[in-house]
Amino acid sequence: MVPTVDTDRRPLVLIWEVTQACDLTCEHCRADAQPRRHPDELTTAEGKELLDQVADFDERQLVVLSGGDPMKRPDLVDLVDYGTDQGLVMSLTPSGTENLDREAIEGLADAGLKRIALSLDGPDAESHDAFRGESGSFESTMRAAEAAGKVGIPLQINTTVCERTVDDLPAIRDRVADLGAVLWSVFFLVPVGRGAVLEEISPERAERVMAWLADVAEEAPFGLKTTEAPHYRRVRQQRVPDTGDRDGPSGGNRRSGIVAGDGFAFVSHTGEVYPSGFLPESAGTAPGEDVVDVYRNSDLFESLRDRDQLHGKCGACPYRVVCGGSRSRAYAATGDPLASDPLCSYVPEGYDGPLPWDEATRSVSGD
Repeated sequence: MVPTVDTDRRPLVLIWEVTQACDLTCEHCRADAQPRRHPDELTTAEGKELLDQVADFDERQLVVLSGGDPMKRPDLVDLVDYGTDQGLVMSLTPSGTENLDREAIEGLADAGLKRIALSLDGPDAESHDAFRGESGSFESTMRAAEAAGKVGIPLQINTTVCERTVDDLPAIRDRVADLGAVLWSVFFLVPVGRGAVLEEISPERAERVMAWLADVAEEAPFGLKTTEAPHYRRVRQQRVPDTGDRDGPSGGNRRSGIVAGDGFAFVSHTGEVYPSGFLPESAGTAPGEDVVDVYRNSDLFESLRDRDQLHGKCGACPYRVVCGGSRSRAYAATGDPLASDPLCSYVPEGYDGPLPWDEATRSVSGD
C-alpha cells in the first residue's frame, strides 16, 4: 500500500535527471538526449548537496535517478551510496545499453539501490529496438532484468503508449509478467522533445486502453500505474458504485494520486526544479536554492496543488480531486499548465464550455 503523504509538504516521488547523455536515440525522448554529457551538469559535490536537501523533506523520501542514461555518470554508484546513507530510497531508470551489465548492477545493489526501472516499448527485439533506435537494446534490457533479479533488486517496467506501441500492449503485459516485475508503469505520451513527432492515441482510444488496464490490474501478478494519465484513476473509480462516502468523486480523498507539482518534482541535469520533466517550467535552481523551499512555496508548485485553479472541463470535473488531468500535457498543448488535458474524453454532465482538444488545435494554429 502507498503510504499517506501530505503532498503540500513533500513529493511522493522526486526525480533527479543526473545527465542528459545517452547512447540511444529513442523516438519519444523527452530530453532529446545526446551522446556527451553537458558541461553544466551538477557536479558530484553539488549532487550530494542536492541529496542532503532532499533528505530534509522527510525520512525515506523516494528519489529516482534518471537521464538520459544515468549509467553515463562515472559517480553514479557513489551517488546511490550517498543517498542511501542519508536515508533516501534510491531508485534508477537506466537505458538498455551495454553499460548496464551484471557488474554494474551488482555495484548498484551493494550501494543500496532499492529498485531499477527498465523501459520496454515492444514485446520483442524487432519492435523495441526500432522504437529505441539501437539494435541490441532489447537484449541488454533482458540481461539487465535477469541480473537485477539475481541480486534482489525489484524490477519495474516502463512502457510508452502512442499509436506506434498501443497494439503491442497485451504482448508487453505478458512479457512484464514473465520478467517477474513488481510494477508496470504505463506512460501515455506527452509530445515534448523528440516525442513531439510521435502520434498520440486519440482520447477515445485512451479511454479504452485505460479500461483494459483496469482489467489487467485486477488480475496481474504485478502492480500497475499510469504516468501522465491520471484519468486512469477516474476510469477505475467509475467502476465502483457510488456509495456516497468521502472518497466519491467530489469527496475529500485529495491525495489518491499525484500529478506534476503535486506529489511529484523533477530536478534537471543543471539543477532546474520543474513540476515534471514533461513540464519544463522552472520554479528555481538547486542546490543554490533549497529544493524543499521551491517545492513547498513557489507560486508554480502551489498553483498545481490547488485543483480549484484548473480551467475548462478539468476545473468543472467532479473527479478533479482524484485525477486533476495531466498538467504536463496541458502545458505541451496550450502553454498553460492549468488548462484541461486534451487526452481525456470525459465531459462533465452539464458542462458546455470549451473543450481541450479544440483549445489545443487553436494553440497550434495560432488562432
